[in-house]
Amino acid sequence: MTVIVHHLENSRSQRILWMLEELAIPYEVRRYERDKATMLAPPELRRVHPLGKSPVIEDDGRVVAETGAIVEYLVDRADGRLGPPPHRDAALRYRFWLHYAEGSLMPPLLLKLVIGRIPLIGGTAAGKVQPMIDRHLDYVESELASRPWFAGDAMTAADIMMSFPLEAARNRAGLDAGRPATVDWLARIHARPAYQAALARGGPYAYA
Repeated sequence: MTVIVHHLENSRSQRILWMLEELAIPYEVRRYERDKATMLAPPELRRVHPLGKSPVIEDDGRVVAETGAIVEYLVDRADGRLGPPPHRDAALRYRFWLHYAEGSLMPPLLLKLVIGRIPLIGGTAAGKVQPMIDRHLDYVESELASRPWFAGDAMTAADIMMSFPLEAARNRAGLDAGRPATVDWLARIHARPAYQAALARGGPYAYA
């Protein structure tokens, strides 16, 4: 059965394409472009899911939304591949990073992006969010300095979940060579054949 991915340009859905490539699950891409004025998803996505957000997948009659839920669904579909490692501590790290990506790291990044667009005061206000982001980036750096992947010695779905916020931070929120372990991690994921294949299937992606 082929998975249909409703894929919005420059969005969290790039992670789903990458994961499907890593798992070698057949999929079809239905690509959507953002509104050039608002940068929001087009209304056509509401025909797929009431929230009109991406990513959304269709698989065997099911419609699954939310990146984390889709990632866990695909791990289960692939009989546990890219899922939690067997050791309890590594499995706990896996679950932490799987949820940290959207629950803790992404909100201040999004806040900085939104308030930075407010005329006159946006730049000053965004600067006040940066120390919060720096605290997160320092934490991520300390963790990646101690092991090659977020959960342990092997790449998991936790790394896939962490890719989008760290790519966004590299693009617009101060992630630079001063955090070498994180920058090296980004270089390694970008070099993976599955990542490159997902880029080819999904079209231009500003954060790669």
